[in-house]
Amino acid sequence: MDRELIRKEVLGFKPYSPGLSIEEIKKKYGLTRVIKMASNENPLGTSPVVKEVIARNAALAFRYPAAGNPDLRAAIGEYLNVPARNIVCGNGSDEIIDLIIRVVARPGEDNIVAFKPCFSIYELQSRFAGVEFRQVPLNNDFSFPWDDLVLAIDEKTKVVFITNPDNPSGFCAQKDELKEVLARLPQSVLVVIDEAYIDFALPQDEYSLLSDWQDHPNLIILRTFSKMFGLAGLRLGFAVLPDVYADYLQRVKLPFSVNILAEKAGIAALKDRFFYDQTLKTVCAGREFLSSELKKLGCKVFPSRANFLMFAPPKDAFEVFEGLLKKGIIIRPLKSYGLKEYLRVSIGTEEENKAFIDELREILNG
Repeated sequence: MDRELIRKEVLGFKPYSPGLSIEEIKKKYGLTRVIKMASNENPLGTSPVVKEVIARNAALAFRYPAAGNPDLRAAIGEYLNVPARNIVCGNGSDEIIDLIIRVVARPGEDNIVAFKPCFSIYELQSRFAGVEFRQVPLNNDFSFPWDDLVLAIDEKTKVVFITNPDNPSGFCAQKDELKEVLARLPQSVLVVIDEAYIDFALPQDEYSLLSDWQDHPNLIILRTFSKMFGLAGLRLGFAVLPDVYADYLQRVKLPFSVNILAEKAGIAALKDRFFYDQTLKTVCAGREFLSSELKKLGCKVFPSRANFLMFAPPKDAFEVFEGLLKKGIIIRPLKSYGLKEYLRVSIGTEEENKAFIDELREILNG
């Protein structure tokens, strides 16, 4: 009887199932050290400057933040050279993805298009909103099949999501490709480019559409503070978008969804150029090292412009994942993406990268 009150779109949902925590893994396998390289977090942690700002502002935790986060939007606008009115901040970019879908797509009528595999939130929030979700399989090399994407779009398509660089492969399309696709799509379709990992794609001007955002009235660009800026736990993301969409997202967004400490931390993170540069240096060096070493171990490694690598080991991928877990190394199996033969490893510190390779070598040679 109780289930009759639940919307039919919700009945098929399953709760998010996280892996074991670091403490649970330590206890289960009798370990004193566990290295997590599974969630594409910043290998250097959180900036010391940001930690100090959070501590200094902790006493403000009883206060509500300013509705609409004007100070944070102004700081992002100055950082990116974008008018503050064209920026909307959210509780992670997840919140903004949800808002975009619900603001423009009509339940039971319209559809959303994305590649397959893709970030799970695109599908989850589309389904939750009662909107059809269509997927276009990636090419065998995980590049984007633009012709197939265009063919999947019809008069009821309201949003197209493109993650660039993509997750889990790390593939990154160049800006000129994206501009060509935008030119082929009707203006009635919102194109959302999720640039969560764009800071690691060098040179950034060759891959990001940010400098051209004003030329495309149907373009929205998503960014996050979770990766480069090391604020995944504070949940902070934002969108750069045309006036009309910024206006209506601000109207319907929960007024206090970005908490006051996340706002202070975000403003401080944008100013800490030293931490940004050190993170970029660590990730680029680690990415090159891991790619080279994985290939030496007989793994098929895919080119990546993100802070992770996708690879296929020469042994069963899940057995390799479990073998590493027993040794205190957490990486990401990709079965949930429909890629059971692949694994994804986040770039860690120099010490973590070497430990991962040493343990993987032992597993593969054992």
